[in-house]
Amino acid sequence: LRLGFRIRVTELVLDNCRSGEGKIEGITEEFSNLELLSLINVGLTSVADVPKLDKLKKLELSDNRISGGLEVLAERLVSLTHLNLSGNKFKDISTLEPLKKLPQLKSLDLFNCEVTNLADYRDSIFKLLPQLIYLDGYDIDDCEASDSDGEGDGVDDEEGEDAGGF
Repeated sequence: LRLGFRIRVTELVLDNCRSGEGKIEGITEEFSNLELLSLINVGLTSVADVPKLDKLKKLELSDNRISGGLEVLAERLVSLTHLNLSGNKFKDISTLEPLKKLPQLKSLDLFNCEVTNLADYRDSIFKLLPQLIYLDGYDIDDCEASDSDGEGDGVDDEEGEDAGGF
């Protein structure tokens, strides 16, 4: 006898839990209510195994070894508004092109990725991703995101005087 169920978890933080073979494991479509998924420093080299999560708004993937393959995010994470890819292996603007297919994406972080060293990096990203409001915490006019703008994803965040952004 197998009982069908849906997991009601809306936030899942697995930071620093090492992944096997650089892939996402154990997170399935049964986590359909997830709005925030954090996989910081887990040794990911690929996002190919990310499941379809229609409600996911915020994905934290910083400090991994991802260098491409972002097409799957556009196919399976249709509600994504915030994506943190800081500290990964992105070298070329072209590897970020699949993010054009995420119409609700408004905040992208790429700190400590080689791509940030390219000439006209910010202009190129804002041109590539016209839906984007914030890149690395700043808008196109170099105005810093307020906590409410940068974190306005519907997920309850702890508010405090020193509440940081991404």
